Amino acid sequence: MMKYKRILLKISGEALTGKHYYGIDPDRLTMYAEEIKKAMEHKVQVAVVIGGGNIFRGLQGTARGMDRVQGDYMGMLSTVINSMALQGALQNMGVKTKLMGGLSIEPIVEKMSKINAIRYLEEQYVVIISGGTGNPYFTTDTASALRGIEIEADVMLKGTRVDGIYTADPEKDPNAVKFEILTYDEAYEKNLRIMDLTAFTLCKENDLPMYVFNMNEKGNLLKVLQGENIGTLVKK
Repeated sequence: MMKYKRILLKISGEALTGKHYYGIDPDRLTMYAEEIKKAMEHKVQVAVVIGGGNIFRGLQGTARGMDRVQGDYMGMLSTVINSMALQGALQNMGVKTKLMGGLSIEPIVEKMSKINAIRYLEEQYVVIISGGTGNPYFTTDTASALRGIEIEADVMLKGTRVDGIYTADPEKDPNAVKFEILTYDEAYEKNLRIMDLTAFTLCKENDLPMYVFNMNEKGNLLKVLQGENIGTLVKK
């Protein structure tokens, strides 16, 4: 028995770099695809949102004098590249996929539609949603929250390189303490930077729980889906 029937999986673009500093590490991409395939084999409905920070982040351009809107659209296109890479990896494993997005790019990306996305999920496609919200000034965290709400996901799974939420950065502070469960209000009061505030508020107001876990350990996605306590749950 799976604890969750339908999930929105958020993966950061930086995670795709693996051992590199830029771009897409084929080994990391393959590992993520294998993890998603295992979930599909257990009849879990999976939608995925990937960031674009491994290629270009809008705020990077702004810091160098670029127009914010222009930079954000470049960042959205970076998420399309990452999404296409994941789509290709999944298809090579025989997994059915649909690539949708906030930006419609014919013939590559279908415009995001709640009705179509849910239909594809029920037909056992992995739905990869690229292009953020399709609007500048919004992060892929916000896009993940929005898409999770739209597809009526049971939970938003945030795959990171650490095994949950801590009182401080566990990679820098050896005394950091891990939380097993938090309310959104507690996370806000403790100033825990899980996501940007817009995404945070969307999840809270629409009662979408979030589970933060280490996506870089093989088998962890399936463990989360089976209800094992290996990360941090944030809920209303």
